[in-house]
Amino acid sequence: MNRIDRLHAILTHLQSKKRVTAQEMADRFSISLRTVYRDVKSLDESGVPVIGEAGTGYTIMEGYRLPPVMFTQEEAGALLLGSKLAEQFTDGSVKKHFNAALFKIKAVLRSTDKEYVDSLTDHIEILSRHSPASELPHQYLSLWQQAIVQKRVVDLHYHSGAKEETTKRNVEPIGLLYYGSAWHLIAWCHLRKGYRDFRLSRMLGVILKDEFFDRSAHPSVQEYVRQNKDTSELREVIVRFDKKVVKYLQEQKYLNGFVSEEDLGDCTSMKFLTASVEYFGRWLLMYGNTATVESPAALQVIMKELSERLLAHHGSY
Repeated sequence: MNRIDRLHAILTHLQSKKRVTAQEMADRFSISLRTVYRDVKSLDESGVPVIGEAGTGYTIMEGYRLPPVMFTQEEAGALLLGSKLAEQFTDGSVKKHFNAALFKIKAVLRSTDKEYVDSLTDHIEILSRHSPASELPHQYLSLWQQAIVQKRVVDLHYHSGAKEETTKRNVEPIGLLYYGSAWHLIAWCHLRKGYRDFRLSRMLGVILKDEFFDRSAHPSVQEYVRQNKDTSELREVIVRFDKKVVKYLQEQKYLNGFVSEEDLGDCTSMKFLTASVEYFGRWLLMYGNTATVESPAALQVIMKELSERLLAHHGSY
């Protein structure tokens, strides 16, 4: 990146956050702190109202805006991809805002870039597994984003799939996660006195209260995920797969805790970490005699029991 492009990128970065440290800019643009100080000084001398100094961070004076006409075709294409993904993996509350934002972005593109985006739109489609109406999330994603940022306590009406019970509880939301093809909320639950994972598709009602909570009392959602990965009781599983089925495992193996693999010639040995050996066994059952469990012994017993149940069931026809 030449210096002119870097100065423009630094200016855009300064406008994207309330305050940006010199170290943050140095890390992002792979430059030294001295270069950061020199570039910021150059922006200031060119008339950009940069406020702050080395050691504390920088910000742009309120009211100063860079005209949003500097998107490249690649950036506009990336935003288009984002909108296509938003159509499949968010709810109506987010889709509406994302599409509105995309229209504003397209409005300031050069004519050639508008044609590029319009042409590309008809050649990109995201296909996903159809979910029944009962599994579709309610229109709560935008509301939860608001609650998280404003640190608002929320009155949640929730149906638990595990216990088949419906409860009303107050929660303090710390973040949203997307895994297992569904959106989940991580929050401190006043009723259970602990952190809980709530699936959005099981929420029956969400009301923001005029009550606020202390964010410093909770970990970030990233910290929560790391802590739970470190403390969860994961068990190691080693399975030997015939080479002919390995190509069909690509996505599923990651969803089931894939760690590593070893080529053994006519087969491939794969290592997994799983929180539920029985659940893992049920997934493994679909590969029949093309998969052989090497360890643990408990999974070997489970596979035998599952196979016997299937034989007894289908043998009764």
